[in-house]
Amino acid sequence: MHIKIGTRASRLALWQAEYIQQLLQNGGLTSELVLIETKGDQILDRSLAKIGSKGVFTQELEDQLRAGSIDIAVHSAKDLQSSLPSDLGIIAFTEREQANDVLVSRTKTLSLTSGQAFVIGTSSTRRVAMLKQYAPHLKVVDMRGNLQTRLRKLDEGQCDALLLAYAGVHRMEYDDLIAEHLPLSEFTPAVGQGSVAIEAADTLPIDKLEAIRRLTNHEPTESCLKAERAYLRRLEGGCSIPVFALATWVGENVSLTGGIISLDGTQMLRETFTGPPAEAEQLGYQLAEHVLAMGGQGILLSIREQL
Repeated sequence: MHIKIGTRASRLALWQAEYIQQLLQNGGLTSELVLIETKGDQILDRSLAKIGSKGVFTQELEDQLRAGSIDIAVHSAKDLQSSLPSDLGIIAFTEREQANDVLVSRTKTLSLTSGQAFVIGTSSTRRVAMLKQYAPHLKVVDMRGNLQTRLRKLDEGQCDALLLAYAGVHRMEYDDLIAEHLPLSEFTPAVGQGSVAIEAADTLPIDKLEAIRRLTNHEPTESCLKAERAYLRRLEGGCSIPVFALATWVGENVSLTGGIISLDGTQMLRETFTGPPAEAEQLGYQLAEHVLAMGGQGILLSIREQL
């Protein structure tokens, strides 16, 4: 059985695709990588919120899935929009890496809590809003591009530090640049952060689907991400909406912490619901309804008016 794997061409995207390729190879499947450029790779002079949040890193790969040019598309789970077209679906989530955000800098003494003023680069509306909440003394500049591009901008002096996902920094072996690990209790991550998702069209032959899922899917992570993605889907949150959620296992149950923060960082809602893994999606939906009812709806409306 031979699998055509669609991927973006950045170093991190290639790491993810090669990771999937290795898992398939371990199970006796052959595969090849098909490199595809997305809108998010092409347009680097505007923030993600300005480009439009739906499918900015996925649309072109999804087109190739429909065309049958590739069997599967490999994504960072956090890049996938909350609602997929009816003819496409996620067939596997890999075991999640550590999910937190990290402060990356050549100056290892920098910290959000030191009171020292410095400039942080990030393209995430969630991280910008959280920085305004927890470290309003810091200046934030928009920083697009892949990890290597952002590090080059850091070295050029466009900022003093970057705010990034630990998973990407670790996978690219830049751990020595981590100045600070940010607490999940404050900087709760984006939905799906730390996991790799495999997307396929509903025309993928069932024998391929079952083989790929058997070799790559991590069921405990899948339960968590189902809860997170259901939460995001109910809130209709895209890349430009500062919604956050993280599900973890507590004993035999899934514990989901999720919320929303206003763009200026002054209003934040964060709640935790817990339930059995078989009801993971229902858990996400119930948490979203609760967050909307306690003021999230007003925050969402305000965010959409400003974007």
